[in-house]
Amino acid sequence: MWGGRDAFGHQQKESVTIENPRTIQYFVSHEQEGAYLTLPFTMPPDTESLLLTYRYERHREGAAKDGFVSRQEVNIIDLGLLAPDGTQAGASGSDKTSIQVSETDATPGYRTCRLVPGEWRILVGAYKVAPEGVTVTYELTFTPKRLRLLKGDLHVHTLASDGVLSVAELAQHALRHGLDFLAITDHNQMVSSDSLPRLPGLTLIPGIEWTHFKGHATFLGVDKPYDEPFFANSPQEVQARFESARARGALIALAHPFDELCPFTFDMNSLPYDCLEIWNGPMRMSNLQALGFWNTLLAAGKKIPLCGGSDYHRSQLFLFPGGPTTCVYSMSAGPADILSALRQGHAYLTFAPNGPTLEMTAGEAIMGDSVPFAKVKEIHITASGLLAGDVLQVVTGSGSTPLLKAETDGKFEGTFRMEAAGFARVEILRSFAPGILPLLPALISNPIYFDGE
Repeated sequence: MWGGRDAFGHQQKESVTIENPRTIQYFVSHEQEGAYLTLPFTMPPDTESLLLTYRYERHREGAAKDGFVSRQEVNIIDLGLLAPDGTQAGASGSDKTSIQVSETDATPGYRTCRLVPGEWRILVGAYKVAPEGVTVTYELTFTPKRLRLLKGDLHVHTLASDGVLSVAELAQHALRHGLDFLAITDHNQMVSSDSLPRLPGLTLIPGIEWTHFKGHATFLGVDKPYDEPFFANSPQEVQARFESARARGALIALAHPFDELCPFTFDMNSLPYDCLEIWNGPMRMSNLQALGFWNTLLAAGKKIPLCGGSDYHRSQLFLFPGGPTTCVYSMSAGPADILSALRQGHAYLTFAPNGPTLEMTAGEAIMGDSVPFAKVKEIHITASGLLAGDVLQVVTGSGSTPLLKAETDGKFEGTFRMEAAGFARVEILRSFAPGILPLLPALISNPIYFDGE
């Protein structure tokens, strides 16, 4: 069947039919009183949120006598939820008749968790059951994932290393700046998901900036990317830290590779990584060098996604959470989906959370995707939030092609046709200090790749 539209207005084809709400009736006999029972149900693929409600005859009223109606508690059925691996996703006794669970939010008494497809189980606690038994009705509502644009910062520091704010303070700061997610990346300090505060509207991702004299890298999305201490005194030990992080599912980004004070001097070809941080803090020469280096990798046929981060430690001129902002087209606000989108290149960078926005497609493909050049040769671009003087250009392996110099503030919608296989990405250049600074990037996108025969 066909589902709703994605962030670009394209119709999405659902992989499964989701029955909403799904109703399950379960009879508990009096003989089962005092036992804990489980009721299986199937979690559909690509479910973002589960809402579970239940009802049963808990109280029974007697006949009216002299204006008084007696009320007796005849049944008490407790509620809980078990994940496919058998772990407890939550329990609430008989106090709550409705609970909600997702990767980013959960009813108190339940933990935030990924709603992996497969067999989950409702915990049925037969605390008190009437002699004739009781029928319990459960309703399950599955909210499917959908593509949406999220804005965040993948490189920030707290007072656990050399920042000045606690995680909670930094999270509030990020929310005020309009961010949807934040990766905590203190120098050589691991942080666990369970220790991160929960703030409505903000996804916090555990991470670490592995910091060495010869280069830095961020390992995102896992509590413990390696078991050993961070330090490494040989190429083999460096390799072991990266290999361990990769094996445990961390997203690995090489940080500020051309920074004046701490460039990345290890052999990039020998280490596993997922993204290259081409924009670190305010735009400056080292970032432009990283951008140029990344472009040479793309021209050589490499498919390496970009990423960026403010490297925030404390508020200073031009230093703030989301400077730059990593804008991600993700299927949910959960950390796993955000990191998956980054790996796939479904992202672009802007100078700030209120910077210009971009939609770029080639047929059904979005940035980061690959299409056959023999069948698809054109990209469609929609850029919003342009200011007078902005230059929008498409960058390919053969150079840059300006499509627009904005005469006034506004929006651009147009197409670009590829002349050969390769890649195409978008840049928006802006004059942040007219007459003082040259045009600098206000937005840099990942490419769409056009594969040849």
